[in-house]
Amino acid sequence: MIPALARGTHDRAAHRRGDEEWLAAAWARAKVLVVAPDGTVPVLDSAAGPRLRYVEPSTVDGAGGRCFLGEHGGTPYFAVPADAAGAAAGQVPAGWRGLREVGAELADLEAGLLATAVALVGWHARHPRCPRCGEPTEVTEAGWSRQCARDGSQHWPRTDPAVIMLVHDGADRCILGRKVVWPLGRYSILAGFVEPGESLEAAVAREVAEEVGVAVTDIRYLASQPWPFPASLMLGFSARVVGDPTPRVDGTELAEARWFTRDEIRGGTIRLPPLASIAHAIIATWLTAPAGPSGAAGLSGAAGPAPAAAARPGR
Repeated sequence: MIPALARGTHDRAAHRRGDEEWLAAAWARAKVLVVAPDGTVPVLDSAAGPRLRYVEPSTVDGAGGRCFLGEHGGTPYFAVPADAAGAAAGQVPAGWRGLREVGAELADLEAGLLATAVALVGWHARHPRCPRCGEPTEVTEAGWSRQCARDGSQHWPRTDPAVIMLVHDGADRCILGRKVVWPLGRYSILAGFVEPGESLEAAVAREVAEEVGVAVTDIRYLASQPWPFPASLMLGFSARVVGDPTPRVDGTELAEARWFTRDEIRGGTIRLPPLASIAHAIIATWLTAPAGPSGAAGLSGAAGPAPAAAARPGR
C-alpha cells in the first residue's frame, strides 16, 4: 500500500540549500511552481491526466520567498508564493487546483513536488516573525529555514504527527465515523493528533477511546504520507477492538460512528474520503483483503507493543 502523496521521486538535494552560487545557476534553468494562498496551483489537463504547469524563472520575483524543492533528471524545481509571480495578495486564479483535487492523479514525481511545495510555501506564510522575540525573519537555506534579524535564532518547518486508524473486529467489520461538519453520508476512519510525550501506539488507543469509546489492541503500523493542511504527517494504523464494541460519540467532534461490513462499503451508498487521502488507501486495501479470522484486519504491518486502552466516553 503506497498512499497517493507518498509517491514522491525527486531528490531533495539538501546539500545544495546553502550553495548560493549553485542555486543562482539552478534558478536560471529551473521549473517554477506558483502556489496560491489556499494551496492551489496551475494545472494542465491532458489525455494522460493532469500535470503541473510551471512558469519561467524570468517571470518571477526570485527574491520573493523562493523555495528549492529539489531536482530530478538534472532539472531543478522551485516553488514561490503567488504574490511573487505577480498575483495580488489573497487572489486565487480561476481553475487552479490543489492536492485534494489532483494529488492522486498526478504522476509520482509531481505528487511529491506538489506536497512539498504546498507545505513549504504555507509554512512561510504562517511564520513571518520570530517566535522568540516577534521580530521579522528572513528566508534562508533556499526556503528551508528562517532566521531572525534581531537575535539570530534560526527556525525550521515543523511537522505535526497525526495517527489515522482503521478499527476492525478481526473479521468483516470496521468502524467509520462522520464529523459534525460533514454532510450526511460521508464517512471515514478515525484520526487524531499525537500529544507531547506520547508514543504513536498510545495515541492510537487514546484517540479511539476518546472518539468512539471503545478499547483496542493489536495496533499495527501500515504506511504514512504527508498531508500539508497545514503541516501534518499522517501515520496509518489498524487496530482490533476488544471488550464492548458499541461506538459512543458525544456529538461534538463526531456526529455519528457505527460498524460497517465490507459489502456495505462496497455498495456505494456512503461517501468515502478523497483518493488523495491515506484514509482512502487504507479503506481500499482493507476492502480487497480476505475477511475472517485468518485475515484479521485484512491489513499487514508491524504490531505495536501498546496494550488495550481503557474505553472512556468520547470527548
